[in-house]
Amino acid sequence: MGSKGEEAKLIGFNSPFYLHASDNPGMLLTSCLLDGTNYATWCRAMKNALRPKNKLGFVNGSITKPKDGTLEANSWETCNSMIISWIFNSLDKGLHSRIAYAETAREVWVDLEERFSQGMAPRIYQIKRDISMLVQDGQTVLAYYTKLKALAMGRAKRPRLAASMQL
Repeated sequence: MGSKGEEAKLIGFNSPFYLHASDNPGMLLTSCLLDGTNYATWCRAMKNALRPKNKLGFVNGSITKPKDGTLEANSWETCNSMIISWIFNSLDKGLHSRIAYAETAREVWVDLEERFSQGMAPRIYQIKRDISMLVQDGQTVLAYYTKLKALAMGRAKRPRLAASMQL
């Protein structure tokens, strides 16, 4: 194992293995809890929370576990466990048992994606149906527009604001 100086160089703030002193397993990265019906929104919120922490690679598979017994492997294990905890904290309590025994953040991410992500065709159908059934029904124009905009933004994977209004 390397000296403390080598460890400090390895885990610089630009490293995906870097954890800030305020990072802890009890953190709630997003207030959007996955409940089984809101996967797309939850996924976007989690990606937006993990990206600035330089941890998105742990869930998308681009950061893989280094060779066992190395300092990098120890750092990877620490970060992997932290990310699993963050994901766990962002789930509805009814979903906790589904990931409690997962070994990697990637494994958790893929499992949740497979269980809760809809293919694009059913998703588009559902959104179009929801838009067609939307009525103002006493709401202010602003409240109605906000709901319509939220539905329209859900149509595209990464919609542009102007494009969402072309429904």
